[in-house]
Amino acid sequence: MRTLIAIMLFPVLTSLAEAHDGAPHGSTLPWTFDPWIVTPIALAGVLYALGSVRLLRRSNSRCFSARSRIAYGCGWMTLVAALVSPLHFLGEHLFTFHMIEHELIIAVSAPLLVLARPIGPLLWGLPRAIRHGIRMVMKTSFVERAWRATSSGAAATILHGLAIWVWHAPVLFDATVTNILLHRLQHLSFFLAAVIFWWSMIWRSDRGMASWHLFLTMLHTSVLGALIALSPRLAYVSQTRSATDWGLTPLEDQQLAGVLMWVPGGIIYAGAALAMLALWIAGSSRGGLHASRFHSS
Repeated sequence: MRTLIAIMLFPVLTSLAEAHDGAPHGSTLPWTFDPWIVTPIALAGVLYALGSVRLLRRSNSRCFSARSRIAYGCGWMTLVAALVSPLHFLGEHLFTFHMIEHELIIAVSAPLLVLARPIGPLLWGLPRAIRHGIRMVMKTSFVERAWRATSSGAAATILHGLAIWVWHAPVLFDATVTNILLHRLQHLSFFLAAVIFWWSMIWRSDRGMASWHLFLTMLHTSVLGALIALSPRLAYVSQTRSATDWGLTPLEDQQLAGVLMWVPGGIIYAGAALAMLALWIAGSSRGGLHASRFHSS
């Protein structure tokens, strides 16, 4: 997989080096410090760190494993890489890197954060009054019903799929390139839908059903990627308008972005589906319903 990605990105990376040697885009790639993006990410990091310290000081800290902290740290850093690092700047100029940005949010950061089960540490990072207030809201019947409805396997899969397909409509996707509010909403939609989806797959759904939903997601995202990659005409005009400045034609930029969704993205969902299927088979062979889902350690 690494070799495939390297081969696909080699022309783009070469053109980036040449472009910056000629300095048409500046001598360095800038980081993005949009306060509407940086503030919630930084807050999530600070709250998790504070909450982790408080939980580790408690007698029941055994329920808060090192694996959870590592998963959260990796997921959080992946989110920073996608939305704050120079990758975000590149994504505003090349469809190829915009697709990488989205894949990192949806298929890497979201499942890692979900695996960490961060609600407890995040709440413990807040002042006591706010923490209790949020807990009361979360326990209301309306919130509980809404969460049960959206986090069921079928609902989460449909919501995740709709977020991907709707935002990749060429007219809407191009609009996000020129409209910063739409761009923020796109990233927020991708992230929230992905978190709900992966939470359902990992913590709520039976592993057998989770493997089925992951397989369906692999199919429809691969179809979308193939449609983008194999299109003989340019569909994303605004997103690819700067491609020639980076050594690609607009159609090549679009095709490479589609291949990235089609192949690496599909591999992630297929791998997760196979892992769930293997766990389901192993649990079924041992017997007992307790093995049908993950359990925190």
